[in-house]
Amino acid sequence: MHKAGPETVPSMVPETAPDAGHSSGSEPVHRAGPTTVPATGHPTGLETVHDLTADEARRLILRAQGFLGAEGRRGGAPAMLRRLGAVQLDTISVLARSHELVAYARLGAIGRDTVERAYWSGDAFEYWCHAACVLPLEHWPLYGFRRRAYRDRGVRWHEVPATIDKVLDRVRAEGPVTTTDIGGAKNGGPWWDWSDSKISIEFLLDIGEVVCVKRVGWRRVYDLAERVVPAHLRETELTDAEAVTRLTRVAGESLAVATRADLVDYTRVKGEHAAHLDQALQSGASGLVPVHVSGWPPARTRGTPVTMTGLPAARSRTPNAWADPAALAAGDPRGRHRTTPLSPFDSLIWDRARTERVFGMTHRLEAYVPKPKRIHGYFAMPILSAGKLIARVDPAREGDTLIARQVTLEPGTKSLDAVHAALTEAATWVNCTQIRIDRVT
Repeated sequence: MHKAGPETVPSMVPETAPDAGHSSGSEPVHRAGPTTVPATGHPTGLETVHDLTADEARRLILRAQGFLGAEGRRGGAPAMLRRLGAVQLDTISVLARSHELVAYARLGAIGRDTVERAYWSGDAFEYWCHAACVLPLEHWPLYGFRRRAYRDRGVRWHEVPATIDKVLDRVRAEGPVTTTDIGGAKNGGPWWDWSDSKISIEFLLDIGEVVCVKRVGWRRVYDLAERVVPAHLRETELTDAEAVTRLTRVAGESLAVATRADLVDYTRVKGEHAAHLDQALQSGASGLVPVHVSGWPPARTRGTPVTMTGLPAARSRTPNAWADPAALAAGDPRGRHRTTPLSPFDSLIWDRARTERVFGMTHRLEAYVPKPKRIHGYFAMPILSAGKLIARVDPAREGDTLIARQVTLEPGTKSLDAVHAALTEAATWVNCTQIRIDRVT
């Protein structure tokens, strides 16, 4: 087993308040020089606060997420997954499934079979991150803290039945298997009325005894972790603090510029695990550096007023975000990207508060909102164009026609041209031969 000792450091870091503002300036991206502050005992990198405009931060974010720069398209879908760190899965499929849309938005009309192979050819696994996500296989050790938490709790949504050992034995003897192979997923009631075999196999996945190796017809296919995950990854044990520290760096690299709340939301850490994230930031162990983004709200600090004096600061102000130093050092992002629809589950916009802060769009998935109360549509997809969210489109399909049931233009968007172009390209990708726009608001 590969282990390292735990870290103990102070926990007091800036967190952005939820009432985030937005700056929509259009000046060229240029990174302001860092402001040096007196040394306070922090490691190198925490003694300075880099200044960014909101536009600069937005462009750094777009590059890190694979939308700006040639690097974002190199290596295809496998490299994209490694850069993002996580691609969320969801059952909803309108234009395509969300994990396919994430690849399409960055890589263009990539074959959907190519996307599936990238996710399910042995270099990735499915587990709980921001939600159910496809994750790079090399990140297996980073989620040990979560597997241990599930094991210690002994239950997630259901009490674990006594038949769990029999289910594990069947996977060992017959795997890979689906829930159908081991007795079915439900008892015959509502969707949450899981069978004992379904409860057992899902708990075995939670604690890392089995792994989802692919999906067939959207059903998980399970096999033993010992047959799927290389031994050197299974045998690498990290403390909870070490795992969360590394995941904080992964999140920071994927997000480029992020508040504490953004970093917490990326992996949905809570309680003592969120405290480990705080410690990683404050100690410098995460590798992220403090920045001040103009137009973003002031930092909200955790802890007592005394601990606030330990935060890196420039003159009389505190930083209001954290950044990947490699993103800052890489210089100004250049180039343009395709105009493209985004899945609501895309990591660029999956956090509502962050989306409003970075892009000025208040977006809510309305799939679970009663139809009479929907404003933008069942699966309204924001349209990304020239680095901004310019509209929302609620798509549907009828035969070979891609339908925009509703197009909602953002303030300042005067023309449908970019939206029409994005729909035309998307229609070709999903083998539709024509498009129809029913309503524009």
